[in-house]
Amino acid sequence: MSHEIKVKRLFGRRKGRPLRTGQTALMETLLPRVAITIPPSGAVSPFALFDEVPEAVRLEIGFGGGEHLVAQAAANPSIGFMGCEPFVNGVAKLITQIDAQDLKNVRVYPDDARDLLDAMPEASLDICFVLFADPWPKTRHASRRFIGRENLDRLARVLKPGGQLRLATDVVALAQWMREQANAHSSFVCVYDGPQAPADWVPTRYEQKGKAAGREPEYMIYKRV
Repeated sequence: MSHEIKVKRLFGRRKGRPLRTGQTALMETLLPRVAITIPPSGAVSPFALFDEVPEAVRLEIGFGGGEHLVAQAAANPSIGFMGCEPFVNGVAKLITQIDAQDLKNVRVYPDDARDLLDAMPEASLDICFVLFADPWPKTRHASRRFIGRENLDRLARVLKPGGQLRLATDVVALAQWMREQANAHSSFVCVYDGPQAPADWVPTRYEQKGKAAGREPEYMIYKRV
């Protein structure tokens, strides 16, 4: 008798509206060139993903429409950026911008970020961004929120000592949850918690919609100790 272990999903639907013709074409041509594939060995070397070895590698988990990730990559061409996003429409928006701006320093993992984190070597990232993640507002789903003990363990393993975990949300309950989870983890110390975005912050479409609806973002930066 088979006993399959169910892995708790940390994201919702995979696809929304039909893609535009141009997006569909790029998903077939560009995405295979920039997509991260986990090999049979189960090990991914982030620095080997890029045509030129980057000075550092940064990761954004759940990049949404890719606005923040694209702007960061464009402003830091010597740094490699990886983005995880299981939502097909978000991936399509990102690769459209990669193509339009001819960005060479972005790689995409269009699936569960936990798989990529588990495949990466220790101390390989200098910054990880988790911005406006799914708040899973129902009490029975709270444990599905990305920032929790297990994923903080994963992030602590792949972040360099002194590296940053940058968090942002406009959902009060999620902000308090992330704060409690991160503050309780021995590998992280809070260096900023407040309403002011980091100096290199790029507003996302989701963030702007939230502000228009009267929701105020909260930003947190944790250092890997």
